[in-house]
Amino acid sequence: MAACLIVALLRGYIVSSRDISPAPQIYEAYHLPVFRPRERYWLYALLFTLTLLSTTTVGAAMQYSFNRNVPFDLSRSIDMYPMLWRHPAMLLGGLPFSLTLLAILLAHEFGHYLAAMYHGVDASLPYFLPSPVLGTFGAFIRVRSPIYSKRILFDIGAAGPLAGFVFLLPALAIGIAFSKVMPGIGHQGELQFGIPGLEWILQRAIFPGLRSSDVYLHPVARAAWVGMLATAMNLLPVGQLDGGHILYSFFPRRHKLVSIVVCVCLIPLGIFWSGWYFWGVALLILGRRHPSIYDAAELGAGRRKLAWIALLVFLLCFTYAPIAEGAL
Repeated sequence: MAACLIVALLRGYIVSSRDISPAPQIYEAYHLPVFRPRERYWLYALLFTLTLLSTTTVGAAMQYSFNRNVPFDLSRSIDMYPMLWRHPAMLLGGLPFSLTLLAILLAHEFGHYLAAMYHGVDASLPYFLPSPVLGTFGAFIRVRSPIYSKRILFDIGAAGPLAGFVFLLPALAIGIAFSKVMPGIGHQGELQFGIPGLEWILQRAIFPGLRSSDVYLHPVARAAWVGMLATAMNLLPVGQLDGGHILYSFFPRRHKLVSIVVCVCLIPLGIFWSGWYFWGVALLILGRRHPSIYDAAELGAGRRKLAWIALLVFLLCFTYAPIAEGAL
């Protein structure tokens, strides 16, 4: 999943000796040189290529199952790797899933990246993480210079999920439009996926009167589902996640308390999805803190509206049981 790792580099200031006069004081700031690391473009390209391969392989398994009207199973996805080695042309069937998912993740990460560049914050290009399960563990960028303004923190934190949602929404609608009606398909197979609110709304609009468990999602819609999961996880108001940045930019003094409360609330959700046990405990131990930003400036009405939009995006993408047993 998409996550943001912030590495703070010291940026020094030297105040001229003549500024010791009582008032008014005029400060001359001299920036010490900032040494930026050499970009490892080969690493960005390698990780992206591996993620493209893994997502395309998973997508080929999804398309294979979709064409044969059988539920997608994790074991079938793993079995596809040697099959695709022998028949590489089958990879073409996985491109709708992989390209859709990577477009959503790229939009998310470049939302962060472009916001950082706009504000003069040093940030890396996206690091993609391949996975044999759903094709990817997400992507992240590294912010390599300090952030001194709550406005900049908000812009960088909110730009990612909002940009990703712009790509996610039409992908989900198109994918659902190409989906199939198969009674009970949602209760079959090893993996039974939760139904986020946005998916439920679009299914009711495109397939009125049908239960969600009777709709077999096209791989493009499933890619959007993975994008929704990544968006919801990133928008949790915890620590240095995107939602944590947004929370801190408005309520810096309440950030730690809210982070702890959210982490504690995630743990009981493990009865619906075991992953919440891990994330609740991991975020409680490692992820509840946030670097301090001493900035009293107000964010303004425009950013408050964007914060409400980000909250709405979180509610539309979140599901308490992303992958679970039984009917959802």
